[in-house]
Amino acid sequence: MQLQPVAATVKTPAARFTGDVYMTPIVTGTGPSRMTVALVRFTPGARTNWHSHAVGQTLHVTEGVGLVGTRDGTVLRIRAGDTVVCPPDEDHWHGAAADTFMSHLAMLEAKPDGSDPTTWLEPLPEEQYTAANRS
Repeated sequence: MQLQPVAATVKTPAARFTGDVYMTPIVTGTGPSRMTVALVRFTPGARTNWHSHAVGQTLHVTEGVGLVGTRDGTVLRIRAGDTVVCPPDEDHWHGAAADTFMSHLAMLEAKPDGSDPTTWLEPLPEEQYTAANRS
């Protein structure tokens, strides 16, 4: 058994997120487990760019109201207590609704070769985000 040190909360890079988003690492996938878990806090209107995960991603909402969208136009409104499973290699985005904060636990697993489990893509266009908030 090993106690992991407490990791500092960091502001996420503007190149991968719109708005103010803060991440606190919880589990950092050191062998033999490749699981990574982070608490991610989105301010109202903040969201990720489009992205995918080689082994998939699970999101568990801890507070607030948010949105998750896929390339086929599906948008889910998510609330505290909801869990969303994003399949491997599915392009998606997620973040807070326009008028409220949202926090979730983001859980993902790295590939066995140790390569980055996330492929970051372009920002979600503002008009798509605005339309998603109306659904």
